[in-house]
Amino acid sequence: MDSSKVYKMLTHQYVINDPLHQLFDAVNAISVQGYDEQRRVIYWNEGSELLYGYSKEEATGEKIENLIIPYALCEIVIDAHHSWITKGIEIPASEITLRKKDGSEISVFSSHVMFTNQYNNKQMYCIDIDLTDVRQAQAQALFKEDMLETIFEAIPDLFFLMKADGTILDYHASNKNYLYVPASEFIGKNMTAILPKKVANQFQSHFAKALQQKDITRFEYELSVPQGLAYFEARISHLKEYQQMMVIIRDITEQHKADELIRHQAYYDSLTLLPNRFLALDRLSQILIEAERNNEKAAVLFLDLDDFKKANDSLGHEIGDKLLVESAARLQQVLRKEDTVGRLGGDEFIILLRGLTEHHNALAIAENLLKAFREPFKIGGRELILTMSIGVAVYPKNGRCASDLLRNADTAMYQAKALGRNTYSFFTKEMNTCMQRRFEIEEQMHGALERNEFELHYQAQFNAKNENIIGAEALLRWHNPKLGHVGPDEFIPIAEHTGLIVPIGQFVMKQALGFLAQWQSADQQQYTIAVNLSPRQFRDAELLNFIKTSLSESNISSKYLELEITEGVLMSGQSYIHHALEQINELGIKLSMDDFGTGYSSLSYLRQYPFDVLKIDRSFINGITSSKADYNLVKATIAMSHSLGLTVIAEGVETAEQLQALNKLKCDFIQGYYFSKPIPAMQLLEFSARYY
Repeated sequence: MDSSKVYKMLTHQYVINDPLHQLFDAVNAISVQGYDEQRRVIYWNEGSELLYGYSKEEATGEKIENLIIPYALCEIVIDAHHSWITKGIEIPASEITLRKKDGSEISVFSSHVMFTNQYNNKQMYCIDIDLTDVRQAQAQALFKEDMLETIFEAIPDLFFLMKADGTILDYHASNKNYLYVPASEFIGKNMTAILPKKVANQFQSHFAKALQQKDITRFEYELSVPQGLAYFEARISHLKEYQQMMVIIRDITEQHKADELIRHQAYYDSLTLLPNRFLALDRLSQILIEAERNNEKAAVLFLDLDDFKKANDSLGHEIGDKLLVESAARLQQVLRKEDTVGRLGGDEFIILLRGLTEHHNALAIAENLLKAFREPFKIGGRELILTMSIGVAVYPKNGRCASDLLRNADTAMYQAKALGRNTYSFFTKEMNTCMQRRFEIEEQMHGALERNEFELHYQAQFNAKNENIIGAEALLRWHNPKLGHVGPDEFIPIAEHTGLIVPIGQFVMKQALGFLAQWQSADQQQYTIAVNLSPRQFRDAELLNFIKTSLSESNISSKYLELEITEGVLMSGQSYIHHALEQINELGIKLSMDDFGTGYSSLSYLRQYPFDVLKIDRSFINGITSSKADYNLVKATIAMSHSLGLTVIAEGVETAEQLQALNKLKCDFIQGYYFSKPIPAMQLLEFSARYY
């Protein structure tokens, strides 16, 4: 039969249902289909078109099994429909997977109803609701549930669901070994009844806090577990709508250990394990607060190991480190537990004494500290003697704040060094004045070269026999607008300490050689110039290159340059010193030992190093005419020097009698106020013109 005729017939036959159809036509969110007794479509609303993809025209007259029933379900659907028509067995509403026009599957919730029309024909209507969104939501929910379960299993945290009063309702633990007690012992019980009292009080306090605020409250606590002492972090969230608490507990033992290590590294010296500068000064501030509150005295002892650098450089850093560790141990043995020993850095230590009394005073402790270092250190099969210098500042007499006390103790320590080391010194106002002067000199010395504040003076040197000028010694002078004239004895050691002696020494070398070129040209004489070198300059890797360059630029032969060095340069015994002196000698530059007789090992140095000239110190020349001992010493020195092939210069000659005595002893050259004080370059040019 023609499909259009079937459509018209079915439409006419079931026209009784028009009002119902009009209702279904108005709802396109739900699929409604009508079927006759042969399962042919008699009604197909817009919702069905949208859901299954068949238009009304395409569907009408087609059997249901040819449209939307999957092949596997066709027989079941046909039998169920037949049983309802013939036996009255209803088809129950259910979820079912049907087929769309494009062949894809769709899940629907299908309800069925049966009508009998005026012609006594039965017709079934199916109402299908799309479950796609529901299925997706269910799948998403299931996925999230699985994902959460996976996350819960992967996270080592413990989760507890509790009542607002702390009663445990449920829990989750990926590893039940993390539980403090088995679940059977805490489910239904209050958490505070399970834990030790101290920890329980913490939880009780934070439960109350969580009830009063919206944010999560957190705290840390420690707990003894079979593995030892462990540290935990608890986070508590109040689920207000359920009147419940969610508690998440995390084991932070490893993090706590790492934090402790970081804190230890921040506050303690890694070598000696003593408090470092930061922690020591913090403790000093606390000690001063206590001392002020209790009207007590306290003291700061600043310690520096004597000549540690020499031992460290000559024996190696490994031995040096062991010396520092052993020194720290000895210091701790002398003190009470409430006192503090700290390491400030290098070979400097600090001791903080609290609650000083008549029986526990700084003087007695300083003496005990020195006594503790009298026994040799036995390290690496060696017995080493190590002494120290101690500076003491007492609160409140020598300062009321940490910085003042530390500075004044440091000042006193330098005074102990000046007293000969291996001793202690208490801070005085006179020291402070001295240190203030030192700080002022150091401050003004920076930039003094750039401001042209340095000037060279020259003291002429004479042949002792004919009194002709043979050369001069270059001597540095400094005039500062703020400080006035500053003597070399005052500023040279500071320049040496700060390292400024290197650029200052280069200035002296260039100026001296430049003047020598001018002087030789003016007088047409082969004068020599003597320049002092300090210990710090020998550590300058560019020293030799600088001397070569300066000689070349000034067009001066190396044989006219004389470098004066003191015993202090040689005392360290470093190989680079010996190497530098050999190179200087190879260049043809003369080497002069200055201030001979004031040291302890000068004779050995004369044998060990390639000296050309020996200068007898003025302290012996001063007594040559009045002291037989000085006369004999100078006589022996000159004779010894000549036997070694050395030229002798006597310093500090101030009288004709001294000159006569030196001539008698066959001294080669002389220098001193008898002929001339150190004078500026232009004055020396005028002065020397009278001697040739």
